Parts: sequence; structure tokens; C-alpha cells
Amino acid sequence: MPGVHAVDRRPLAIAAYRRLWTASVICAVGGSFSLVAIPTQLFTMTGSSAAVGASAGVSLAALVVAALWTGAVADVRDRRSVLLAAHCGLASTYAALWIQAVLGGRAVCVLMTLVACQGLAFGAIMTTMGAAVPRLVPVELLPAANSLSSLVRYAGSILGPLLAGALIPVVGLGTLYLFDAVALSAVLWAVVKLPPLPPRPGSSSDPAAAYRLGRSTIDQITAGFRYLAASRLLVAVLAVDLAATVFGMPFALFPELAQHTYGGPAGGGLGLGLLYAAYPAGVVAVGLLSGTFTRASRHGALMASAAAAWGVTVVVLGLAGRLWIAVAALVLGGAVNFVLSTFRNAITQALTDDAMRGRIQGSLTVVLIGGPQIGNLLHGAAASIVGPRTVICAGGLLTTATVAMVARAVPELRRYTARRDSL
Repeated sequence: MPGVHAVDRRPLAIAAYRRLWTASVICAVGGSFSLVAIPTQLFTMTGSSAAVGASAGVSLAALVVAALWTGAVADVRDRRSVLLAAHCGLASTYAALWIQAVLGGRAVCVLMTLVACQGLAFGAIMTTMGAAVPRLVPVELLPAANSLSSLVRYAGSILGPLLAGALIPVVGLGTLYLFDAVALSAVLWAVVKLPPLPPRPGSSSDPAAAYRLGRSTIDQITAGFRYLAASRLLVAVLAVDLAATVFGMPFALFPELAQHTYGGPAGGGLGLGLLYAAYPAGVVAVGLLSGTFTRASRHGALMASAAAAWGVTVVVLGLAGRLWIAVAALVLGGAVNFVLSTFRNAITQALTDDAMRGRIQGSLTVVLIGGPQIGNLLHGAAASIVGPRTVICAGGLLTTATVAMVARAVPELRRYTARRDSL
């Protein structure tokens, strides 16, 4: 068929998903300015990179708490209402950031509090959106829907910071926060237009229905972890993803590589920029060809293969003595990671009972955010002992070896095929 290898746009035929996706396009660029503005404002106020790092820690902690708590709430409440509340909270945070910037923005404690509020809103939105989309999109279109969402997110991660950096000298930091608040109105409109998404009635034969009623939020969260642990396939999916992010995400070592291996100047330069841009460039490139794989049915085998391939590209990165080889490895790595993330999301969404989707998505959000952070910590500590290239190669080998062991130990992962009745 003509165009079969281009972007798989089939989910856009569903009006509710199309509105959400179109709104996310606006927010991916025009709603991501605060991700640049907050660190810039903090460094301007304090002159300390430690303060910037502390803000990242605050945001991560808030996001983790929100992801777990909101996952439980989203399983017993109307998910449209939860999404609307989370987006209203984020819009209010952007408005408060704008006001504090207009008033002079000199109180670090105020900015840190707003950073925490932003993390809470992000965690709630990521978790609830992951649980809501399978109610809007049929199971056979989940890979395509996830690939469309990833394409927008990564394209925004390239264009948003570039545009924010160009706008700061022109309009100032405060106006960037205002732009974020205005852009978010598009998503608020799309969420309001969603159909109601209340919990589905459970039958007495549904073991997940017992988790819906009569439990505290902590009990709900604990029930979610028990549900997750009881599924060998879900555990295998998360284990593969953790292997890829903890062992195979050496982004913290890029400044050292750029300077000491590729001869870049101290403090950054073109080489450093290319290293950081190569991965998302690979993601976007393969996202534009998502039709090549989103119609495939062997989701488990494709996910495991992509994770193993990511480990190989990381080894190539560690061995690369020339910058162009490292950049090529990262572009290829971004491409296979796009496949990995697409089918990871599709499998977890399709395999999980709707009564538990919020909690499983909350756990997945914690893994997605926490895994790379742990990876940065481990890579940084190990590189100070044995050097960055050795650590990167070891991480790539560990990634591929771990994925192979998981696939062998849990053959259900290799055999998993998307079925229309998976929901």
C-alpha cells in the first residue's frame, strides 16, 4: 500500500484521540518553555548549578508521589475528571510562575514550591493519560497511538528548548511561563471534550474488581504492585525497560566524552550538542516511518529485540573513537528505543485489566522517570573509577545480556502477540 511505511495515522480517525493528540502538538513546543525557563531562572537567581540540580530532585520526588497516588485514584474515579483536575493544576502552576517572575522572582523557596507543583501535575497527567488512552483507542491501534504520542514528545524536546532559548532574550522568562499557560488551554479544551471515563463495572468473577472499593489509597497502591508482581509478562516488560534505562543510558557522561574523547572545548561546544541531539533525532526519524512496524502483531518479540539492539548501539558508542561514529550510534539507538517504548506501552496497556490500569501506569511512570536517573548516578560514579568509555561498553553489554536472560526466563514475552480480546 502506498504510504504504509509513513507515520501510522489510523488512531487520528478517532475524534477524541485526535483532539488530544492535536492539543499535545501545541503543548509539545509552546507548552514546554518552563523546562528551560525554570533552570535558567534558578541559575540566574543563585549562580549555582547545585540549585538547578536540587530542583530536578524536587520535581522527580513530586512526580513519583503523584504517579503512584494518581494511579490509584484513576482506577476508582472518572479519568476525564482526574485529567481535567491535573491539567488545571498545571495551568495554575504556570500562571503562578508567570506572576512570580513579573514580581521579580527573587524567592528561591517560592520557585522550588512551584517546581514541586509542576512535578505533581506532570506525574498525574502522565499516569492518567496512559490509563485513559486504551479506553479511547482499540487494542490493535495502541502501537500506532503510542508512536504518535512519542513522536510529538520527542519532536517537542528538540524544538521547544531551541525556541525557548531564542525567545528568552526577546520576551523574557516571565512571558515564557505565560506562553506555557496559554498553550495548555488547548489540552484543557481537548480533555473537556472527552467522553466520561468512569470505572467499568466489575463482575464477581473479575479479580481486579475487588481492588476498586473499600480500600485506602495506600492499600490501592499496594494492590497495584501485587497485581503487577502476579503477572510474569508485566514483570518481564518492566525488567527489560529497566535494563535499557539503568544500564544503557549514559547521557551523564556526554560532557566528558565530548571534551576528553572527541577534543571538544571545556564547558561544551558543537560536539556536545550533537551528542545530546542525536538520540531524539533518531527517535523522530523512525517516528516518521512508524507505519513500518506499528501494524505488526508480535509485540513482545519486537520489544525485546529493540532493547537488545539498544544495548548493541551503546557498545558501539563506547568503542567509537570518532565523533561521527558516536553520533550515528546514538541516532540508531534513538530509533530502536522508539520501537521499544512503543511496544512497551502497548503491551502494558493491553495486558492490564482496566480496573488496574491507573496503578500499573503509575508504576510504569516511576520506572520511566526513575530508571534514567539511577542510570546517570551509576554511570557517573563508575566512570570516575574506570573511565567513561569502559563504563558505556559495560552498560551496553549488560543491557543486551539482561534482555536475553529475561526473554529466555519468560518465554511469554517472546511469544506475546497482540489480540483484539486483550482488553
